[in-house]
Amino acid sequence: METQPFISFENTAIAFEHRTNRSLKKANFLFSNIGKPWLVKFGAFATPLAFKLGLPVKGIIKSTIFDQFCGGENLEEAAATAQQLSRFGVGATLDYGVEAMEGEENYDNAVPEFLNAIKYAAGKKHLPFIAIKITGFARFALLEKLHAGEPLSAEEDREYTRVRSRINTIVEAGAMHKVGVLIDAEESWIQQPVDDLADAMMARYNRDEVIVYNTFQLYRHDRLEFLKTSLQKAEQGGYMLGAKLVRGAYMEKERKRAEEQSYQSPIQPNKQSADEDYNEAIHFCLDHINKLGLFVGTHNEQSTLLVTKLMADRHLPPNHPRIHFSQLYGMSDNITFNLAHAGYHVTKYLPYGPVKDVMPYLIRRAQENTSIAGQMGRELGLIRKEMKRRGI
Repeated sequence: METQPFISFENTAIAFEHRTNRSLKKANFLFSNIGKPWLVKFGAFATPLAFKLGLPVKGIIKSTIFDQFCGGENLEEAAATAQQLSRFGVGATLDYGVEAMEGEENYDNAVPEFLNAIKYAAGKKHLPFIAIKITGFARFALLEKLHAGEPLSAEEDREYTRVRSRINTIVEAGAMHKVGVLIDAEESWIQQPVDDLADAMMARYNRDEVIVYNTFQLYRHDRLEFLKTSLQKAEQGGYMLGAKLVRGAYMEKERKRAEEQSYQSPIQPNKQSADEDYNEAIHFCLDHINKLGLFVGTHNEQSTLLVTKLMADRHLPPNHPRIHFSQLYGMSDNITFNLAHAGYHVTKYLPYGPVKDVMPYLIRRAQENTSIAGQMGRELGLIRKEMKRRGI
């Protein structure tokens, strides 16, 4: 009988074992300041401007916020960071974090970056996944048109064929090298073509094992139902579902747009509803674990413990091949490292890329952190608890 390994997310000795005293102090300084909304607002405005004006801000950014949340400026640096994590039983999901670079040339140039990541990850147990965003390969306005069901012009048809081809090239490489491909969720008004692409890729490549994962944002009130219909569709199509469960990342933006354009917001009415749907999605996936791959992307301690408890109840071993946990690099080390210590499959989402190009990602991280109630206080409290334990 499977016994559940004891996990305490309060254990800071395990959580920060990978950090030197110096890096712990640095994290303490950073999280103290990220907790100040005015500073984050100022940074979000001033940083892109400083880059535009050619001011020498790269060094400051690289040694602070970039170091905390990114694996490096290129694949080699990210690989070294991943290697360091692997010493503590933690894997990495490689995420080339360059966003919002529009233009066909940029979309084409992005493909080899992901192929290189897949080739590098091939055969390395600690690099089970890469993550992709469809907006890194397709024009936003084209996805909007597809989502709205509007007919495409002949030129747009050709454009969309190129998008599908780029995604297929990446997923095909993932399947060949046995590296999972996580397709990130996007804004609700472009999500339909993203879901359609994910379904098409799963139907093609998830025949015998789970390679492709679609992302289900449970802070949307319609996604639990969509998760269930996605599994039905997979069963009918004779393939396995890849389900990456997250709460969500575009809440303010979604609510604002819904209000401006007078339609019902896709976002749950409150946090409790999102939590309930998230936990129900966990139950659903574990009830059908023989038909799907589950990727639990969360910083929520209760949801994480729920998964471990349900796994024990169902006699599923901690290192079950189709159950993975993940947190963002630089955050919630108390969850990641304690899970790894107890023998669960867990990865850090590890973004990398030139400092200037990953700034949109970093600014979003900082903004999210100030808006997640209590998250900053939690991170800081744990860091300070460990500093006290070490006497520094």
